[in-house]
Amino acid sequence: MRLQDAVPQPGSQKRRRRVGRGIAAGQGASCGFGMRGQKSRSGRPTRPGFEGGQMPLYRRIPKLKGFERVNVKQYTIINVGALSELAANTEVTLSSLMDAGIITTDDGPLKVLGDGEVSAALTVRAAAFTASARQKIEAAGGTCEVLD
Repeated sequence: MRLQDAVPQPGSQKRRRRVGRGIAAGQGASCGFGMRGQKSRSGRPTRPGFEGGQMPLYRRIPKLKGFERVNVKQYTIINVGALSELAANTEVTLSSLMDAGIITTDDGPLKVLGDGEVSAALTVRAAAFTASARQKIEAAGGTCEVLD
């Protein structure tokens, strides 16, 4: 493709409106801007976002740290590395981890994160797993069961 080949499609470009050339031309005198008012003055457009003096949208919305999420799902989280101290063939649930003292507070359903290593084969029952956590547990010979 060459520079001279880059031309607009036929019919895509319209001729510009010639305003202020008399009443017969259709856009004479006030040139389609009406009679009076802010929108008829020279240099007429107000700045982008101007709402006539009302507090504009970009100043009304929440600032800085983003918006609060409405229904945030709270999880009790644990890393795979914390499960490495458990014996092999152990069934891991939120209640068993609290009994063992690995988790001290119940902040909601259990979610397993992938930081650390696990060597024992464990049966882990949790509400959610990260992809790396699932991969590490299954690589050690364990299983991951997602609870409702």
